Amino acid sequence: MGKLHTISRGYRSGTRNKFSKKYRSKGMPGTSRYMAVFRRGDYVDIVVDPSVQKGMPFSFYHGRTGVVFNVNRNALGVEMTKIVGNRQLRKRIHVNIAHVRKSRCNESFLRRVKGNDQKKRDAKILGMKADVKRHPEGPKDMKIVKATEDDVEVLAPLPFIENYF
Repeated sequence: MGKLHTISRGYRSGTRNKFSKKYRSKGMPGTSRYMAVFRRGDYVDIVVDPSVQKGMPFSFYHGRTGVVFNVNRNALGVEMTKIVGNRQLRKRIHVNIAHVRKSRCNESFLRRVKGNDQKKRDAKILGMKADVKRHPEGPKDMKIVKATEDDVEVLAPLPFIENYF
């Protein structure tokens, strides 16, 4: 007989779990999602909200982080890299605001920059030069363990005794 049907490979094929909402979180997103302010150069995470079909990105981009390059009335232009074969392509897509949230990937870097600037300002007032480089932790300090002869217990396996009953 052979094949009687074709294998469907539509735009949303293979997204049964990826594009499904968690238990007791179904329904449309709240208004705070739409009130977030995005600017060019911000890092954003693309997380698809299946309850909003407009402006939904392709399933590959779900969970990816990119940089905002364009801001529209109800969409954002996001730029990211995609590895294809042995090269990195720069992809630019426009995504509805419902499918985007601010990324926290840059927080520690910005905190470190702020702290370094403060260190430099303080050092300048004192007339010194601030060391703002990161240094590896290195090995831990040595410790000497003191014990008497009675406290030391040598653990050794019992000798094998072959006995037949």
